[in-house]
Amino acid sequence: MEAVIAVVALLFVLFLAVGAYAVVKAVGAAKRGVDRTLSQARRTVEDTTLRAKTFAQPGAVGELAQLRLTLRTSMRATQDALHAGVAEDPSLHESLALFERLSVHGHELDDELKRLESEPDRITLSQRLPSLKERTQQITKAADSLRWAARDRAHKFADDDLDLLRNQIDMEAGALRHWTTEPSDTQPAAPSAPPTSSASPSSAPTSPWPDPAPAESSPRSAATAPTERSDRTAQEPTRPAITPPSPRPTYAWEKQTKPESTT
Repeated sequence: MEAVIAVVALLFVLFLAVGAYAVVKAVGAAKRGVDRTLSQARRTVEDTTLRAKTFAQPGAVGELAQLRLTLRTSMRATQDALHAGVAEDPSLHESLALFERLSVHGHELDDELKRLESEPDRITLSQRLPSLKERTQQITKAADSLRWAARDRAHKFADDDLDLLRNQIDMEAGALRHWTTEPSDTQPAAPSAPPTSSASPSSAPTSPWPDPAPAESSPRSAATAPTERSDRTAQEPTRPAITPPSPRPTYAWEKQTKPESTT
């Protein structure tokens, strides 16, 4: 009884541990989903704000907003392309590591551009715009280079696979159309030459079936036919002309004849 209670208690504790682990995992997944949703919403709001500043605020502030929008768009597109391609092509891990190093510079530039948006000194801001544009072009050019290289690599593999598949299909189609190149096996065989008159009787082919009897017999064969029939008749055993009578059956009601007395 104590052993049963111990087993039940152990199962109960195990179920509690499994339930707690499942709850923690579910809460963590929900939290990550919420964070991802909030990040996407925040990113969408920031991009919309930057586009609005680009058109609504001309001058240095508008140019800063345009630089930030260009930088964020390029970096995000490269990140999505590399993360999507590394699952199918493991060689992109090195490219992804280089992008992570480039992202550090991108985040620093984005933070600096964001701080300069609230800079009241427009003259100093205008003087620093050329260097900021150059840094933005360098980072975006590097990110675009990684992104397009990864896409070209994926397209190259897809083209090679398509070429190989097309060659295999051409070979299979040629194999299916083999009757257009091979000679036909259904041609009738040439008739064999008739045997010459000089061939001996023993060399003539034998047939499993007997030849049919000729329709008309020669006079000699007709003359010898009665003689052959008479010989076969003489060889056959003689049979009586009339079949002897069978013994008469006896019935139970018939009286048997008594033998005559000798006395």
